[in-house]
Amino acid sequence: MSDIGPLLKHWRNARRLSQLTLAAQASVSIRHLCFLETGRARPSRAMVLRLAEVLDVPLRERNTLLLSAGFSPQYQESPLDAPALSAARGALDAILAQQEPFPALVMDRSWDIQHTNAAARRFFAYLNDEQEATPLGPPNVLRRMFHPDGIRRHISNWHEVAEALIRRVRKEALGGVTDERAQRILDEVLDYPGVPQELRTLDPATPQLPIVPVHYVRAGRRFDYFSTVTTLGTPQDVTLQELRIECFFPMNDQTRTQARHLAESGACPSNGQPACVS
Repeated sequence: MSDIGPLLKHWRNARRLSQLTLAAQASVSIRHLCFLETGRARPSRAMVLRLAEVLDVPLRERNTLLLSAGFSPQYQESPLDAPALSAARGALDAILAQQEPFPALVMDRSWDIQHTNAAARRFFAYLNDEQEATPLGPPNVLRRMFHPDGIRRHISNWHEVAEALIRRVRKEALGGVTDERAQRILDEVLDYPGVPQELRTLDPATPQLPIVPVHYVRAGRRFDYFSTVTTLGTPQDVTLQELRIECFFPMNDQTRTQARHLAESGACPSNGQPACVS
C-alpha cells in the first residue's frame, strides 16, 4: 500500500486548499484525489509530480512524495562545487560581488553559511575583533546571531532582530520546508544564556514590520543595515532550490561611508589597524 496519502493531505492543508480546489487545479476528479489521500488508490508517477507542482512542494519533498509512492526520486541534490552547478556558482559569485562594498552571504535551508563576499568577511571580522566567534559547528546564521560570544553583543536592537529572525524561521518551516536540523539549531540557540524565554512563545498573529533594521555598534561606531533575501528561480536541483542569498543594504550615509572605508582604505574605521579580513 502506498504511504503517500497522509503526505498529500499534509501539503494540501499546508497550502490551505480544499480537496475540491486541488482537484480542479490538478485536473483530477475529487473522488480520485480522496482515494489517493486515504490510500484506496495509488497514484502514477506523473500524478505525483502534477500534484506536487500544483501544491508548490519543494524539490526535496517532491522526492519524498515519489519515494512514498514507490517511485525513484526525480531531482538531484548536487554538492555546490559540482561541475554541473558551475553556472549557478558563477551567478552567485556575480551577485555577491555586485553587493560590494556591503555584506552579502549565501546560506542553505539549515541556515549554514555556504559563501560570503569580501565585504561580509571584513565586516564580521571587524565586529569580532578579527577573531572567530565561538559557536560550535559549521558557520551558521542562527548560532552567530544568538550565541553570547557571537555578533549578538554588537547589535543594539538585538531583541527586536532576534524576534524577527525566529518568526522568519518558523514561517519558512510552514509545510515542512525547513528540515529537522534547522529546528534543532533553533531549539539550541533558544537555550543559549541570556536568550529571553518569551522568544519561545511568540504570537504568530502579531503583525511584522516590512523592514527590520539591524543596528551594529562596536567601539563607538554604528552601522545600520537592513537585508533582503533572494532565491534562485526555477531550479531543478535540490541544493540550488534551498539556497538563499541575503544582501545587506545601508540605511544611511554614515553606514555607506564606513563600509566604503573598510573596503577602500584597508583599515578598520575605529582603530586604523590593518584590514579586517577573516
